[in-house]
Amino acid sequence: MAVRPFPINPTLTAIAIAYRNPDVALIADDVLPRTPVSQEFKWLRYDLAQGYTVPDTKVGRKTAPNEVEFSAAEVLDKVVDHGLDDFIPQEDIDADNQGVDPRGTATAYMTNLIMLAREIRVAATVFNAANHAAGNQVTLSGTSQWSDTANSDPVAAIGDALDTPIYRPNIATFGQRTWTVLRRHPKLVQAIKGTAQGSGSVSRQEFADFFELGAVYVGAGFVNTAKKGQTVNTSRVWGKHAAFLYRDRSAGPQAGVTWGFTADWGGRIAANIPEQKRGLVGGEVVRVGERVKEVVAASDLSYYFQNAVA
Repeated sequence: MAVRPFPINPTLTAIAIAYRNPDVALIADDVLPRTPVSQEFKWLRYDLAQGYTVPDTKVGRKTAPNEVEFSAAEVLDKVVDHGLDDFIPQEDIDADNQGVDPRGTATAYMTNLIMLAREIRVAATVFNAANHAAGNQVTLSGTSQWSDTANSDPVAAIGDALDTPIYRPNIATFGQRTWTVLRRHPKLVQAIKGTAQGSGSVSRQEFADFFELGAVYVGAGFVNTAKKGQTVNTSRVWGKHAAFLYRDRSAGPQAGVTWGFTADWGGRIAANIPEQKRGLVGGEVVRVGERVKEVVAASDLSYYFQNAVA
């Protein structure tokens, strides 16, 4: 006998326990903001030297000023389609589901999974040493890890790191475990609170104000890493690392620079499609998806701490 996706119960319970990551745990859209594009899109990468190499600007009474020329490498890219389907038999749609709309539930759950898949991609992009300039990263170990509160000094380490890129990073991105350990580090608490007392913890806003950052983002989402049918095995999407990035939400093809962005064609979509070939009386396929591409445009505008805590 087929198992219905929703139990039929004459008494509607007061609360439906639906496990999913809360929106506040997902930070992908803040770390790599969405930029509207077409299916195929181009962005320009300018040579760093053009903005920092100053030619002789003196002009003689009868000579022409020195002539300069600006050029850029055109990068052609394309969005990637991401989507999920859920088939709902017509009999389930027609059944009395005690106020639960199977199409709405399918849309909500698939939207959550699409968002979680994007969160995983963005976390893998941000916490990838290959996406940060070689001189703008460090792998911590042993006594230098911030979990060693007796020997490590995150105040000095982060302060020096922020001075390294040519554009000072303006946002911080942490995995949840990294932030939990860092926020109660005695040296950080003492520096921010202005006291010799090392116990306690600092808030995200206090951290941002102290290091002159625009925002602090903490990736708190979970993902089940077990294969379908196996016992659930959850782990954090964002690892025990920290990345400081320069983000400019207004950066575009003609002006501005930003560490990374998300090319977005058309926004997230949801649709229900009639399907008559499945089941005795058919049903509907509910589809949710988006067409996006995560792009690292300026890898030298960041600083990355790998293995920030043990």
